[in-house]
Amino acid sequence: MKKILLIVGSLRKSSFNRQLAGEAAALLEGRANVKTLDFDSVPFMNQDREYPAPESVARVRTEVGSADAVWIFTPEYNYSYPGVLKNLLDWLSRPLKEGDPDRVSALTGKKAAISSAAGSSAGAGARAKLGELLVACRADVMKDPQTGVKLDREAYTTDVLSLGEEERAQLAAQADALLAYLEA
Repeated sequence: MKKILLIVGSLRKSSFNRQLAGEAAALLEGRANVKTLDFDSVPFMNQDREYPAPESVARVRTEVGSADAVWIFTPEYNYSYPGVLKNLLDWLSRPLKEGDPDRVSALTGKKAAISSAAGSSAGAGARAKLGELLVACRADVMKDPQTGVKLDREAYTTDVLSLGEEERAQLAAQADALLAYLEA
């Protein structure tokens, strides 16, 4: 069974994207081994501390490396992805071995999917920029389908992600597509 690592770009416990990742995990249940990456202890990227990598960085690199794919769920902050997610990806994009001329990282060739729950844009800006970043990190990004959930004003008062039929269908189609992408 394939291993899919969910990465939530928000550290907030009840974030909408954490809830969306939970919905995706439920859709993949019985079809893939799914785990959510815990990266809140990863320090700010600092080349002075790169080798040997801090323990928390080594751990997330190992988890990403052992997964068949990562599925990233990102909020949209100012039409882009959050700094905590960028910091994680900066660490993951660095060579695993100091001085490696091929610069092989935990993301090199890693299959990746992107989803977002955000405001009126449904995270379109964050998903587009994140896709560009992942390609620059040499990940193998599944471009379509992506899921973008538009949060209404009520969601911000209740902290509850409420998916409609169309959004559930989009997420299910993306889960199916990711599984097929892993077989390609």
